[in-house]
Amino acid sequence: LLFPGSHDSFSYWVDEKSPVGPDQATAIKRLARISLVKKIMKKWSVTQNLTFKEQLEGGIRYFDLRVSSKPGEIGQEIYFIHGLFGIKVWDGLKEINTFLEQHPKEVVFLDFNHFYAMDDSHHFFLINRIRSAFGSKLCSVECVEDVTLQYMWEKKHQVLIFYHYPLYREYVFLWPGNKMPAPWANTTNVRKLLQFLETTLEERSRYGTFHVSQAILTPRVKTIARHLIRGLKNTLVHRNLPMILNWVKAQKPGVMGVNIITSDFVELVDFAATVIALNDLLLEEDESST
Repeated sequence: LLFPGSHDSFSYWVDEKSPVGPDQATAIKRLARISLVKKIMKKWSVTQNLTFKEQLEGGIRYFDLRVSSKPGEIGQEIYFIHGLFGIKVWDGLKEINTFLEQHPKEVVFLDFNHFYAMDDSHHFFLINRIRSAFGSKLCSVECVEDVTLQYMWEKKHQVLIFYHYPLYREYVFLWPGNKMPAPWANTTNVRKLLQFLETTLEERSRYGTFHVSQAILTPRVKTIARHLIRGLKNTLVHRNLPMILNWVKAQKPGVMGVNIITSDFVELVDFAATVIALNDLLLEEDESST
């Protein structure tokens, strides 16, 4: 199946009043003592407008999550992070769980792929939060090909957690990060991005993993310097989304096709609806083979 996802899914709210995150270079941390710098950072750190609940209601089912402790804070609370700190992870998990309670046939992928300023004790704290939030909804690690919607419904599972840190081995409900490869083009050029997406699809493993196509453009330092005030959405996203969406429309789900596609500002075009509709191609294949 093909699922729509969001990039830096939690970044709809970041805290300008908090310190700059440990994911940033020392030079940025120094600069950020000037309040205007944090306002500019916000324009480039925010990649989504919609909350988790709004994204879920709009059809998003894969969430790209980066998390951190707050250095100097007492306790082990974990926050979402992208340059600046976002909401507490616990609050986000509860919001997602509330949606799942109301929609028992829906399934989500939560991909914890970047961790900052966290030792094992922070990880144990976060993993216990995950278990507390979702309980029996968590799907334990299986052969990827066995995890069909039918399987999830029969087991009453709704959540697959991907955890890119060695402690995943100690928990049956944490899938290793290598089961969710998400190659990253790291370019501001939309044609290079589309070429990269094509190439990585051709290299996709036939069996044994999910696969994320990151249909996103990444600003370079000079991009930010040239367009300081305009921010990510006005500089890169608005202009290039139509071309990216055209590429999406030309894709097919299936063994060597697309599986999960992520985008910035998922509500700006009919991104989720377009991705979901491509699953109809699988039904047509079924009908033609019977």
